[in-house]
Amino acid sequence: MEIYDFLKYFSRIITMLLVLPLHECAHALVAKWLGDDTAERQGRITLNPFSHLDPIGAILMLFTGFGWAKPVQVNPMRMKKYRAGFALTALAGPVSNIIAAFVAALARAIILSTEAGISAVLKMEYTPLYCTLLLLEFLVVINVGLAVFNLIPLPPLDGFNVLRYFTNEKFDRWFYTHQREISYGFLIFILFLNMDIIPAKYNLLYIAQDGLTDLILKCVNWIPEKKWGI
Repeated sequence: MEIYDFLKYFSRIITMLLVLPLHECAHALVAKWLGDDTAERQGRITLNPFSHLDPIGAILMLFTGFGWAKPVQVNPMRMKKYRAGFALTALAGPVSNIIAAFVAALARAIILSTEAGISAVLKMEYTPLYCTLLLLEFLVVINVGLAVFNLIPLPPLDGFNVLRYFTNEKFDRWFYTHQREISYGFLIFILFLNMDIIPAKYNLLYIAQDGLTDLILKCVNWIPEKKWGI
């Protein structure tokens, strides 16, 4: 296995052991703050990966780069404003991924602002510093991808639960009545994405991912220069 491939798989392992647990822990923590301790009682306010990992989702993440953890159970009726609480709890997961991407991008930008970092990139040799830069780049891409994907307004993704803030009880009844059909539709949607039928320049998912990545990189490229004067 080449070093590049090793780093790619290593970044997926980090995702399984840290990024996915962070995503689910964020859901549980915000739910607790808003009055629902269901996830806390189930031991989900933790970064321990074994409290969050789903076996099938973890295996798929390792070999395909796409996976999931066990969903956090939330009882929005225990929150004062259950629709807003449910939406904020759902939004916490993708936001945690965006923050993680920002931290990884910032670390990468700081390294690249040094002579050693620039030299490592120009030489393109698999030195420890160059490998660190590649690993941070993988983590930025993975976290942004998870954030954008989870914000798609389709069940069971977080974006759908955010969307429900703007709906009513009539929609809720319709959803629960057709939940099985919607789940099948979601599986077809996933297969459709993986087939790359839509060219990247017309794929809204890729466009959103590239746009968010560019925004994060622009922010962190500004910070070292202005904040620390590196």
